[in-house]
This record gives sequence, C-alpha cells and structure tokens, in this order.
Amino acid sequence: MDRHLDDELQKLKEKLLKMASLTEKAIHDSFEALQKVDKNLAEAVIERDEQIDDLEIDNEEHAIELLALFQPMAKDLRFIVTAMHINAELELIADLTVNICQRVLELSDKGGALLGPINDLPHLADSAKWMVKNAIDAFVNNDEPLAEKVILSDSESNQLRSAVIKRLIDGFIVKDGKTAPRAIPLLLVARDLERICDRATYIAEEVIYMIQAKMIRHHREILNQDSPGPSV
Repeated sequence: MDRHLDDELQKLKEKLLKMASLTEKAIHDSFEALQKVDKNLAEAVIERDEQIDDLEIDNEEHAIELLALFQPMAKDLRFIVTAMHINAELELIADLTVNICQRVLELSDKGGALLGPINDLPHLADSAKWMVKNAIDAFVNNDEPLAEKVILSDSESNQLRSAVIKRLIDGFIVKDGKTAPRAIPLLLVARDLERICDRATYIAEEVIYMIQAKMIRHHREILNQDSPGPSV
C-alpha cells in the first residue's frame, strides 16, 4: 500500500506542476498584454483560465480521495494538506491574472495608450513571477531556504506597489484629472500584482509547514530562529 500511495502522491505533484506552469504563463502573458495593450492576448488568458479552474477541481478531488483511501500520517499527510492549499492559491493567482486582463480590455476600449513611464510596475511584475516560480520550486525540491527567501522578499513587493500608486496619483491624477480613466486601471493592476506576491508567500509558508511541521503564517519572526526538523 505504501508503494501505491507514493505513486499517487507523485501523480498529485505532477498535476500541481502542470497547474503551476499554466499559472506562471498566465502571469507572464497578462503583463505582456498590459504592456502592449494587446486585447487578443488578454482575451486568450481569460479563456485559458477555465483550464486552470478544471485542474483545481480535479486536484482537490484527487487529494480528498487520497485522504479517504489511505488515511496518511506524518509527512505524507502534510504533503497532501500542503498540495491542497497550493492548489487553491494557484487558482486564486490565475484569477488575479484574469483581473489584469480585464484592465487591459478597459484600456483598449479607452484608446489603448498606457501612461508612462511607470518604471516600478514592470519590476513589480518581475517580482510576482519570481516569487511564484521559486515558491513552486521550493515545494518541488523540499527547499526550505528558498521558501524563506520568497517569504522575506514580500516586503519588497509591498514597497514597489506603494511606489507605483504614489507615482500614478501624484504624477498623473493630481496633475491632470483627465488621466484618471487610464491611471485607475493601472492602480488596480498594481494591487493585483502585489496580491499575486502575497499568494506566492502563502505557498512558501505552506512549504515550510510541509517540511518542518511548523506553522509560520502571522509569525514570520520565527524564520530567524534555528529549529530542528520534524522526526517523521
């Protein structure tokens, strides 16, 4: 039975990786659509979201089935619980990319010209992509130091979002109210990118739980404390 469970856990991991790959592509394509105000690419990302939704349901059902059939304990139980949480976070990240693409459609309807330069917005998008990729890599490789690095980088994404918002409000909306219809969608994009970073942080926190059996959400100060790993 242990061999059978191992095989099923590997299948669940592979399906999560497929979902993660689609989600990372959605992040990349949604921001590319924004930069180019590419309506067709934005619509393609929105359409592909259904595939991610279907995977989310399938992965959750698979995980619940494993819990019911095998009644796993210790590290196997933590893996399944972590997989379920990551599954939900990836679906939420994909929803945020849909939000970004909806802002692209709004901008396209308003004439298609981006306000600029908003230099920190691409940096925030790069941060979001980096955090999601490395949070998933930490999960795949049981890499606790990488998970901690993702968590500790979240403060930078908050700073980037604040810089974008300040630039849009002070540099455009306050100076010329006529820019508001093009500035407000970018404010919402900055918010959604920062939320993607938050979701990546939650994934990294789940990875540490899986490895260490240690819950650090709301208690990130314990990252600086050395502690032995779990014995099982």
